[in-house]
Amino acid sequence: MVKNFSFIVFVVGALFNSVPAIADNTKPPNIVLIVVDDLGWADVGYNDHTGVFQTPNIDALATKSIVYTDAYAGASNCAPSRAVLMSGQYSPRHGVYTVGSSERGNEKTRKIIPTPNTPYLDNDIVTMAEMLESRGYTTGTFGKWHLGQDPITQGFDHNVAGDTAGHPKSYFSPYEMTNLIDGPSGEYLPNRITSEAINWIKEVSSANNQQPFFAYIPYYTVHTPIIAIDSVTEKYLSHPKIQNEKHAAYAAMVELMDTNIGRIMRSLEQQSLLKDTLVIFTSDNGGIRSVAYQDPLRGGKGGYYEGGTRVPLLVSWPHKIVAKTDSTPVVNADFYPTLANIAGADVSRQVLDGVDLSSNWFYEKPIKPRALFWHFPIYLQAYNPSADQSRDPLFRTRPGTTMRKGRWKLHHYFEDDAYELYDLENDLGEHVNLAQYLPGIMNYLTLELNQWRENINAPVPTQRNPEFDAEFTAQQTNKRLLERVRR
Repeated sequence: MVKNFSFIVFVVGALFNSVPAIADNTKPPNIVLIVVDDLGWADVGYNDHTGVFQTPNIDALATKSIVYTDAYAGASNCAPSRAVLMSGQYSPRHGVYTVGSSERGNEKTRKIIPTPNTPYLDNDIVTMAEMLESRGYTTGTFGKWHLGQDPITQGFDHNVAGDTAGHPKSYFSPYEMTNLIDGPSGEYLPNRITSEAINWIKEVSSANNQQPFFAYIPYYTVHTPIIAIDSVTEKYLSHPKIQNEKHAAYAAMVELMDTNIGRIMRSLEQQSLLKDTLVIFTSDNGGIRSVAYQDPLRGGKGGYYEGGTRVPLLVSWPHKIVAKTDSTPVVNADFYPTLANIAGADVSRQVLDGVDLSSNWFYEKPIKPRALFWHFPIYLQAYNPSADQSRDPLFRTRPGTTMRKGRWKLHHYFEDDAYELYDLENDLGEHVNLAQYLPGIMNYLTLELNQWRENINAPVPTQRNPEFDAEFTAQQTNKRLLERVRR
């Protein structure tokens, strides 16, 4: 009765505000949540400054969506970002900070002992899927899960290709994947995932059109291995801004992903489902900079400069959400409370770190200013020092915390207790550290950062690593820098 009453209150509220988002429907909307793996902020046509990436379907969706220019993932690599998305909680609450071990990189180059990592989301956490399932949604996931052995145990009725794996062995069948039967030899995985999702939507919609569905489509693409269909890759080899064959294959992967987004949208339209369906399109973290530069953003996947955490985000619902561009900072933790409100779920007893964006989506009300946080008491070794744009050549990130509030981006690194402060309005690329020049701003932001860490019980590692070797670290740094010169 409590949950039903909560839904009635929500509907009445929508009617009172004269917004037709829910009021003229007999059920909450269907939800299609598309999360592309490792797709950088600059890797979609509407953000691309190079002219390389061809994403006509995503660009078309953008014209009908709220385009969030300053949207963020909850972390800069796969599993922790997905854990934030599915739990609505920042990483210190669930302990998923990275993929695998937090002790990445050479032991002799790590100055402190990092916080141990929790590899998967605990089953006691109520996932977004479980929340929606409790409101009568039929739930299906199609693609990468990465948060446990089987998403069926974490709120999904139907699972295609989801398990603990972070990427496929190959994008062509035979895939040798758990929870996915191999297709014909040479079948392309994104095509298969899309077909599975489309067929499932058709099935559940025709079986009970009064029961809403939640289709979670977390593509494995465009994660490594960088493999695309040859005929599409060949199109890009002659492009004047293509750097090499790997870059061409990546551009082809992006195009093929976009083609499948188009298939989903056309299928929804053909089934007359668009009017009843909320579509969210985003990425789980920034792009791999050594594969595709994220300029004007600094860095990429695995780092906590803007290129590692800022992602594309589109939110669409025809005739219910007005298309616009919004520069308000938002994070994927916001999806949980927003969808809970839309579905009429009572989450008042759950600890959620995101905020409800529905008044911004449906009523065009501004989002209250707040700080966003990223905590990563772990190490991630470098991909490519010549491209990573990290603090040093050995790691994409060393342990620390970052926050954004308004125009300001604050970094705090634990090994040397160093701070970096950037004015994103005037320095989107985070080139000029203003920490020593703006003590008032520094004190204000540092106080809020420390209070947040204390309130959320975020671990701050301080124990020195007895295996750290300064001379060895200097030698390795020199070696990597010379490798950069030779490239």
